[in-house]
This record gives sequence, structure tokens and C-alpha cells, in this order.
Amino acid sequence: MRSRTPKVLHPLAGRGLLHHVLRAVAPVGARRRIVVLGHGREQVEAALADVVPAVTPVVQERRGGTGHAVRVAMGAFGTDVPTGPIVVLPADVPLLRASTILDLLAAHHAGGAAATVLTAVVDDPFGYGRVVRGQAGEVLAIVEQRDADAATAAVREINTGVYVFDADALTGALSRLTTDNAQGEEYLTDVVGLLVGDGLDVGAHALADPDEARGVNDRVQLAAAGRVLRDRIAHAAMLAGTTIVDPETTWIDADVTLEPDTTLLPGTHLHGGTVVSSGATVGPDCSLTDTFVGADATVSRSTATRAHIGPDSVIGPYSYLRPGTRTGRGVKIGAYVETKAAEFGDGAKVPHLSYVGDATVGPRSNIGCSTVFANYDGVDKHRTVVGADVRIGSDTTLVAPVTVGDGAYTGAGTVVTGDVPPGALAVRAGQQRTIEGWVARRRPGSAAALAAQRACDQEFVDIDADGTVVAAPSGERGAEPGTNGDTAPGPLPRVPGSGGETLGLGVPGRS
Repeated sequence: MRSRTPKVLHPLAGRGLLHHVLRAVAPVGARRRIVVLGHGREQVEAALADVVPAVTPVVQERRGGTGHAVRVAMGAFGTDVPTGPIVVLPADVPLLRASTILDLLAAHHAGGAAATVLTAVVDDPFGYGRVVRGQAGEVLAIVEQRDADAATAAVREINTGVYVFDADALTGALSRLTTDNAQGEEYLTDVVGLLVGDGLDVGAHALADPDEARGVNDRVQLAAAGRVLRDRIAHAAMLAGTTIVDPETTWIDADVTLEPDTTLLPGTHLHGGTVVSSGATVGPDCSLTDTFVGADATVSRSTATRAHIGPDSVIGPYSYLRPGTRTGRGVKIGAYVETKAAEFGDGAKVPHLSYVGDATVGPRSNIGCSTVFANYDGVDKHRTVVGADVRIGSDTTLVAPVTVGDGAYTGAGTVVTGDVPPGALAVRAGQQRTIEGWVARRRPGSAAALAAQRACDQEFVDIDADGTVVAAPSGERGAEPGTNGDTAPGPLPRVPGSGGETLGLGVPGRS
């Protein structure tokens, strides 16, 4: 793999390769589950403790081959010598199904053999051990690729590395393994030949789906196995009632839950323990990790991690819901909005271009465009509380800790540093100051100055040499309200806007 991560921990559909195999064997109900550790054993052992703590790890100090590994594992039983069947599996076959292992065990019991090998017939057997059969179809031996002659290498039936052994037969054969082979290792496959030589029967159970035998030895094979698993998960989801518009661009981790009547649009990636409830639509181009999506919600072109999206909510496009985000029913989180550790009551809206972090936003409140919840003072995070039915004007900055009471307003551009009582209006802005002729004086000859002069020419206004605006006498042009003589229009009053999704300040009675 050429990686700092041990091969068996490389992820596929949200689980490491080893974890896929351990999930597959769980229904067997084995008395003991032993994992033989070699390369990267500290990392693997830590991962086992986090995910499957009931497994017993055993260290193979010397890399002596697969037969030696099984001998080390058998030593872990101590005086509690096992009886009955022992299942041996490689840790890098993530596509193996639990039903296949149960079928293999059933075939082993039915055949009464000392060992039963899981085999597969593949188009390209290179790299795998070949199953050598006698004239009656009985298994005679398993020959590794490096030890195979031309005739044996042409055999297309391969050993998957999955076996069921009778405990006594396995113990006796392991003690007789040698290293007389191309790799100088103790091959587990040689146990088959030893058992046959002892006159014992060795059975074979062929896979119906050869893809289950895919091992992973490099990142190319990892990607190939990933595509198979992607298609398998998508196929099962569609049969269970999920509409997947483009399965090839939709990636669903193995632990994702999809309720019936969900819809996944192209480019959707669902990771971890994400849950999508009935009637919800996710996509296109979404990435959700450990996120709950409520019934009939819509998530479009957005990213969410450890978030809870309430029913009937609309998220996106281009929203970023960080951990701790929780929305109630019918919440709108719109374009280019980022949230973190924020709770939104039913019907609340943050339509666009805002940051809401460490906050509570009450029901039906509207957060205007470009609002920032300033939650960090350089040392600590602080929380902002916005009550119910609040209207936060565009470009407001709420400097936490601060509370905005129910039904309150803030004017556009306001920096709120103190609590706002219920029903109050918070503004922090003086009268607009207009400096006539500034461009002509400070940027003479610029494109802006020339444009201003042209506009003045059209309005019968001139700009003198020092940049002063000179208005033509009222008799030389039509009188215009508020522009007679040299009197410029007075500033309009600034009041909070209302209604809609974008709150601004304007003229009374206008939106």
C-alpha cells in the first residue's frame, strides 16, 4: 500500500478491510475470535479495541507465513484446546458475505471432511493459489503462484484463503509444515496436501459470486473493491425503496441508514452513520458525515458533519453545517451559510452569506444577509441567543455573549455588543455624510472622475477646477424636488427593513 496506515485498516465504505471481515464472521457465533497481528500491530490493536473489543489479538513476532500465523493463533487457546470446526480467513477480503461463510460451514458439516476450502473460478487467476483436483474432482492440493508449473498456473479455480478445518486435523498438520518452497515460509495451503496424504477428505465450496474473493494488496485493488461494494450497497438500497438517480456517482458507506422513499441525486456521498429519513432528498453534490436528515427535508450541494437536520428543512445550495448544528422543522439554511454548534427553532431562516456559530436562533426568526455571529474573543468561545420572531438586519455583527429578545429588530450594518430587549430596535449608525466633488479633487483624470463629469453634464451641473460642484440656475433647467439652487437632497431616514429574506434599511413604507 506504500502507506503509514497498515493495509487492513485502509477504509472501504467507511470501514477498515479487517472490520469488513469481522462483520462478516459475526453471525457465525464463534466461541473465540482471534486476529493475528504483524505489521503495524499497535495501530491495528488500537482499532480493534475501538470497534470490536471482543476480539483476541495475537502477535506474530516472526513473519513465518500463513501456516505459521495459524500456529501462533492456535497457541492462544492455551490449555483450552478447541474442538469442532475452526474457520480461518484472511483480513483483506472485504467483499466476503456472512451468508457465504455460513454456507461454507454447512457444506463442511454435510461433507464430513477434515477441511473445506472456499474456492472461486476467475478469468485472471494470477497471484492466487490454484486448486488442484483429481480425476474424480476431489481436492488434491493447493499450489501457490510462485510454485506453480505451466499446467497448474493455467488452472482458473483459485483458493480464496478461507477455510474450515477440523480442529484436531489442523493441529496435527500444522506441526508438520516445512519451509521448502519459493518463499521459504510455512504455507497454510500445504495443510491441504498433508491431510490428503493422510487419507482424509478435503472438500471445496465454490463461490457463486467470484467478486467476494477479491483480495486487496495495493490501492488499485482497493479502488476496484470499492466500486464493487458501492454497487452492492446501492443495489440493496434501491431494492429497499431508495431512488438513486446515478449509482455510479453515489457513494454510500456500509453503516448508512436509508429509509424508504428517499431520493439521492448525482454526486451524493453519505458517510459514517448518516441517516436519511423517508421523503428526504439529498443532492446533487452533497457530502454528509454522521448526519441525520429528517423526513421530507431537502439538502442540495452542501456539506454537513455531525449535524441534525429537522423535517421539512431546506439546506443549501452551498451550505456548510459543522458539528453541533441542529435545525427544527421547516428551517431554511441557504446559500453560502456556515453553521457550527448552532440550534435553530422551527421555521427559522438564514437565507444566505452568513456565519452562525455557538448560537441559538428562536422559531421564525430571520437572519439577514451577511450576518456574522462573532463567537470568539481570541481565547474563548461565547454563545449568542436570538429569540423568537426576531429580524436581524443585513450585515449585522452579533458580538457574543449577547441576547436578542423576542420580536426585536437590528438595523442593517449594526454591531450588537449588548443585549437587545424584546421588541426593541438596535442600531449603531450615524447620518450619512456625502462629500460633493471628492472624486474630481482626489482622483482627477480617472475613469471615475470622467464618468462623474459626464453624469453632471447630462444634469446641467458642472464641476469647477477645484472640484466644486456648480449647479446651473434653476431657470436654465427643469426644477427638481430637493435640487434647486445649490441645495442637495437631504439624507433619507434610516429604518429597519421588514419582510422577505434579506433585511436592509430603506425609506419608510418601502421594502
